[in-house]
Amino acid sequence: MTTICCVRKDGEVAIGGDGQVSLGDTVMKHSARKVRTIRDGSILTGFAGSTADAMNLFERFEAKLDEHGGSLLRSAVALAKDWRTDKYLRQLEAMMIVADADNTLLISGNGDVLEPDDGIATIGSGGAYAKAAATALVNHSNLNAKDAAREAMLIAANICVYTNNSITIHSIDKES
Repeated sequence: MTTICCVRKDGEVAIGGDGQVSLGDTVMKHSARKVRTIRDGSILTGFAGSTADAMNLFERFEAKLDEHGGSLLRSAVALAKDWRTDKYLRQLEAMMIVADADNTLLISGNGDVLEPDDGIATIGSGGAYAKAAATALVNHSNLNAKDAAREAMLIAANICVYTNNSITIHSIDKES
């Protein structure tokens, strides 16, 4: 259980994740890193679901990036296709959000590659709370993407018992 929140605003994209790892109703770890940068910081990733499954998907996504010349969209579609059609991968219980300077994508095991209309994507147990908070913050505050993602994560952590306030945030500024 976890919460991942990605916010895109004014040429910046930020992705945040909490650090809680739960096993049933027991918190096993408070400071896991579920958000990462890859490709020298040009791509952001966040995972929700089983830790081993998420790590497997992360490795496979990096391989797809290598295979497709770093194209985020082509790599995401290829991973989703493999995920849906491969007997082993279909058993994975995880979801991912990936983002670069131009695209934000949610990838699921159902073969979905979704790009949100509003630049906000969330997954995990507190995803609905983070989505509502991020939407309000983006539309009704002067916060940048990184600060809006952080605040949305903190709001989700105050509501969802499977989300904590040990937040990791990474961002990319399109101008950089």
